[in-house]
Amino acid sequence: MTVDPDLLGARTTALTPADFLGRVGEVFAVFDRQDSANLSYGLRVGMQRYFVKTAGAPDASAFLPHAARVALLDNAVRVARSIRDPALPRLHHRIETPHGPMLVYDWVPGELLGVPRAQRADPAAPFLRFKSLPLPRVVDALTTVFRVHDRLEANGWCAGDFYDGCLIYDFTDQTLHLIDLDHYQPGPYRNHMGRMFGSDRFMAPEEYRLGATIDAATTVFNLGRCITVFLRERCLAERSGPARAILDIERRACQPSPADRFPSVHALRTAWEHDVVTSAKSC
Repeated sequence: MTVDPDLLGARTTALTPADFLGRVGEVFAVFDRQDSANLSYGLRVGMQRYFVKTAGAPDASAFLPHAARVALLDNAVRVARSIRDPALPRLHHRIETPHGPMLVYDWVPGELLGVPRAQRADPAAPFLRFKSLPLPRVVDALTTVFRVHDRLEANGWCAGDFYDGCLIYDFTDQTLHLIDLDHYQPGPYRNHMGRMFGSDRFMAPEEYRLGATIDAATTVFNLGRCITVFLRERCLAERSGPARAILDIERRACQPSPADRFPSVHALRTAWEHDVVTSAKSC
């Protein structure tokens, strides 16, 4: 792959991200409606496409100050450098700008599965289209999610702010990618916020309790809720062999008490691949 020396060779620039990117390539998409005030871009340079993430302007109004947004991007670099996986867009480069770092990732094709609440019943929206796929395809995608988190766990990371908005699915190639792991932290650690960042549909009880331990069991709950959101309704209706196995794993992963869940993401993944993957392929 030929890379652009102006984009991937630069370490710092005096230009704002928008001005710099406009000079090195064609900005074909702007993502400027984030609650975090992060500002991201789709960039085309020659035949290559990239996703470029920034902390937004220092004076942008948001619930997180600019310095905190920069710190999260710094953390995203640490996560990306600790693990390489086909399901994680490759981080190519970091460029310092007057607005903080620009992170240059591979662009990955597909559609974001997380959609606003009002669109979750829309048959045309990616969320419901994904839920409606044949069972083996949904199982395969969730297997990817569990594999990546197993590898992250092996490198000491606990999930943070994980929900369906972190999942991009390519309906043509049947591949899934995970994005926006900025809030992942080395664990275990203490909940110092009370209600932590995240979607209520995916959060564990301890993510609401000040001082609670956040560890592998918390990530297990988050992943179990992935099963709940995408498969529980179907499995309750079908009650087939794979459906019963899926519901059993979901039930254990989502126990209110961390001690009653799978003890690790690796244990969850092992049970999933042993009890679900093989039987789902026969459906």
